[in-house]
Amino acid sequence: MKLIATAAALTILISGFIFLSSCKKKTEDTPISGPVPVLLTSGFSNILLKTARCTGNITSDAGSFVIKRGFCWSHSNQNPTIQDDTVVSGNGAGIFSGTLNGLQGQSVFYVRAFATNSNGTGYGSILTLTTLDSTITDIANNHYRIVQIGTQVWMGENLRTKKYRNGDPLPDITDASEWSQRTTGACCEYDNSSANGSVYGFLYNWYAVNDSRYIAPAGWHVPSHDEFTLLMTYLGGQDVAGGKLKEAGTTHWDSPNTGATNETGYKALPGGYRDENGAFGGLGGGTTCWLSTGYGVSNAWFMQLNAYNTVFVSSVLYIKAGASLRCVRD
Repeated sequence: MKLIATAAALTILISGFIFLSSCKKKTEDTPISGPVPVLLTSGFSNILLKTARCTGNITSDAGSFVIKRGFCWSHSNQNPTIQDDTVVSGNGAGIFSGTLNGLQGQSVFYVRAFATNSNGTGYGSILTLTTLDSTITDIANNHYRIVQIGTQVWMGENLRTKKYRNGDPLPDITDASEWSQRTTGACCEYDNSSANGSVYGFLYNWYAVNDSRYIAPAGWHVPSHDEFTLLMTYLGGQDVAGGKLKEAGTTHWDSPNTGATNETGYKALPGGYRDENGAFGGLGGGTTCWLSTGYGVSNAWFMQLNAYNTVFVSSVLYIKAGASLRCVRD
């Protein structure tokens, strides 16, 4: 009788263990979180090479305060989550925006908004973002690298076209006397050498810069003095900005090419200048690039770099002189 009772008790104990185990498994499989936020991925603005602005809208916090919101994106994962690249854009419901950083030019990214409450994370719809091409082409079919520096997008090479944007020819003036007498747009290659033109770009008088037919490619323009100041300030001020813009080494620059790192990718080259009398000078020692801002009747602003320091400054030059051009995106 004692043996039978013990066996019965063991049977009951085993049955109870199985029942409890079954209950525990069911509990683990049952979600413990509640509803997550409902939101939209609205769209993009200010799409550049490395950055883009994205907007979202949380239409419902699902009864629980949104503690974190933002955007997630991926180049390879077509269903990005917060495990991929993210930017956080505050908290709470409603419309919000944020800047996606660290992108690559001429690439496709998958992006969606996210919002997290105490129950979990909800996602908006997935949108496709295509960043800017890494090159542009002018009216004469010349191709140029482009670089993003802060919020600006610049040509990574000097302009080398002999045409205005509408296709009208821009005279290439080789004769010094004729150059000195011009009161309309003109261009040339340093020392009238095509080899120099292919490396350093062309030199232009300011009449070409100020022509209503526009010298810059469509969607681009010659920078203003204010845009020069924005670039200089972003790079740490006039005393250090030059080093970050100049091509490193002495392949093109005269020694010592002080402080040149080209960390921006701008790759400034020492294309020299042509003075108002038609004489060439400064190749290897420095670069001068026109700005669109005039200074009085006979002068205009330009930006300058040289081989002997890291200074990046603006000064004024006679409008009949010849200088390089670097355009910036509209």
